[in-house]
Amino acid sequence: MPVSQLEPFGHHLILGISGTTLSDDDKRALGELKPIGVVFFAKNFRQGTHYQVWLETFKDLIDQVREYAERDLMFLTLDHEGGSVIRTPLPITRFPHPFLFKTLAIEVAKATALELKSLGINVSWSPVADVFSNPHNPVIGSRAFGTTAQTAAQNACDYYLGLKESGILGCAKHFPGHGDTSQDSHIELPRLNLTVEDLRSRELIPFQALIEQEIPMMMTAHILYPQIDADVPATLSKSILNDILRKELGFKGVIVSDDLDMKAVSDMFSKSGTVAKGFNAGCDLFIVSRNINSSSLERTYAIAQDFADSLSNGSLDESVVAAAKARINKLLEVTPQYIVHNLDEETFLRHAKLAIACNF
Repeated sequence: MPVSQLEPFGHHLILGISGTTLSDDDKRALGELKPIGVVFFAKNFRQGTHYQVWLETFKDLIDQVREYAERDLMFLTLDHEGGSVIRTPLPITRFPHPFLFKTLAIEVAKATALELKSLGINVSWSPVADVFSNPHNPVIGSRAFGTTAQTAAQNACDYYLGLKESGILGCAKHFPGHGDTSQDSHIELPRLNLTVEDLRSRELIPFQALIEQEIPMMMTAHILYPQIDADVPATLSKSILNDILRKELGFKGVIVSDDLDMKAVSDMFSKSGTVAKGFNAGCDLFIVSRNINSSSLERTYAIAQDFADSLSNGSLDESVVAAAKARINKLLEVTPQYIVHNLDEETFLRHAKLAIACNF
């Protein structure tokens, strides 16, 4: 199939790139698929160099991304929760895990947003809306804002409102709830034997609260809920994304998949028809980080090909894609586009004091 027929998938793709400069593969993917956004990781920042040096390198990288993708408007995104989920070099502030933010959540979010804007970032993949209900959870834990649904809801909402007030898009994750798992979806498919009633009594409460605050994006969980949908994980489940998230909770924003490179779903997305299942379930955007299993573009192009094939064979209706595109466009039109710039030492010192205060 001609590459031109793969390009439409780019409007639904958040792509990872390989390093601090664009490789030939990066240039090819950006130029041919034209992704609507990019997700950055630690590998995209020059480590062990002076602030001005790595910041200028990162600015050049963003400029190149826009040039090759031929997009003025893009989602430039970063996983930047605090604690262990910080990708950027110093002097970007090392805030602790969100579990420690508590009443300071809104202030931490405002400070974080100021720093993200200085990097040209306009989307933070946060807040985590999961409830820290399982002390043995290997992947969420103190990334969550609380051990009860009410505390998690209050503090996650405060954090989101801080981001919003300061001009950064937030994304609640991982719907419908990753807090009670005992497996890590980066390396296997977790199972949660919860009913819809169980979810309503705990997991859904923070997500509902964030929807009431008009959070614009919701990220799916690569988790199987056999009591609700025994066949596919939440990312591919119409029962979960359409019936619960869209219809019951009334979410009208953009639904984005968690990373398709995660082992929980990576094998599924190597099979034809899986992208159609994702769209038909309710996903609008798909993240392919090229950060976990392989930096190869092979999987990315295979997923784009599956998208094109699904449209051709009728397993994916154009009206479903059009509705997803409309939601993305509506959000992109109001997404700020920032210019990379340095912050002064006084700002970083103020934020460092705030980070220390979170520990008391």
